[in-house]
Amino acid sequence: MERADPFGDSRLPFPVSRAVLASIAETLLIGGLGGAALGLLQLPAGYLIGSMVAVAVAALVGRPMTIPRPLGNVIFIFIGISLGAVVTPETLRGMAAWPLSIAVMVVAIAAISLASSSYLRRVHGWDGTAALLASAPGALSQVMVMAGELGVDMRAVAVVQTIRVMVVSISLPLTLAVLGLVGPNARSIGGAFDPDLIGELAVLIAVSSVAAALFQRFGFPGGLMFGAMLCSGVLHGTGLIHAVMPWWAANAAMLALGCVTGARFAGTSVRLFVKFLAAGIGSLAVSLLIAGLFVVILSLGTGLRVADVSIAFAPGAVDAMMVLALALNLDPVYVGAHHLMRIVFISLVIPFASRWAARQARLPPEPEPPPPRKVPFED
Repeated sequence: MERADPFGDSRLPFPVSRAVLASIAETLLIGGLGGAALGLLQLPAGYLIGSMVAVAVAALVGRPMTIPRPLGNVIFIFIGISLGAVVTPETLRGMAAWPLSIAVMVVAIAAISLASSSYLRRVHGWDGTAALLASAPGALSQVMVMAGELGVDMRAVAVVQTIRVMVVSISLPLTLAVLGLVGPNARSIGGAFDPDLIGELAVLIAVSSVAAALFQRFGFPGGLMFGAMLCSGVLHGTGLIHAVMPWWAANAAMLALGCVTGARFAGTSVRLFVKFLAAGIGSLAVSLLIAGLFVVILSLGTGLRVADVSIAFAPGAVDAMMVLALALNLDPVYVGAHHLMRIVFISLVIPFASRWAARQARLPPEPEPPPPRKVPFED
């Protein structure tokens, strides 16, 4: 778990060895079976959750789960195209209420980070720097880079962060369904393949891929997915393009995304996982409690849907949360905008905050003041 790369061993050797190809094939097979099992049961976001859980379990028991970066890049572009295809003029008009919502989310991020890091320090005895990095709700790559620079236990931070991503991705859609806020299989990802629109589909994929590459090239957070989503959203929102990703391609991307997330446990022993499990679950419970309070306040004050705000404020991975929004018939553009701002905010703040925490940890404790000098009583 020391590496921050979510794709595992992403640098493929050339020529590619049979062992590497077998590992990729095994990961996709296990993820496909797990995703299909829950997807066919019509559980909310079953394809994503099923593949995520299956690959994570296989990784924890020692199987070499990996998704190479080139395949991961294709996955993010396909997901971005599918997300952008749901943009409508009504979606654009709904952006008027977003500035207040995003401002509330920034306050929520600060509250979540402070409360969760305090829990890790006081209950589990973590040092301040590790607790802060493990509590940052998102931006895993940036957090792991800072952990490496500051000499923090990267395994502890990675396990706690990954536990949060997994539990939120699994529990949140099920909780929303139990509460009646979303329905099972509320939206079919993608659409039917229309041979008459194959030209439009080719243009959509090509233009969105170029936009994704440009966003990635200029260092935009989540550039591949957000670039493809923005391009697809503009093309669909203006009516220039009507073609959508075929359902089988979109669902395959969801399955593969679950494999990417589950493979983050590659190289983690069950013993190490159990060691940090209590810290991960406890800090997550604190995070969800704080986030839930802000969700209720914002929903009551603005009339925004509780389910939309819940996914937007959830301390989970941006890619998984946006896919969940799409699968649950919520607004993935609203959710994506909030998670994008969350990544930007954390990426800007976490380097300064973590270095400040590291400096505070190195400062010598202040000496205790001497006892007051006794003065003889005078009449």
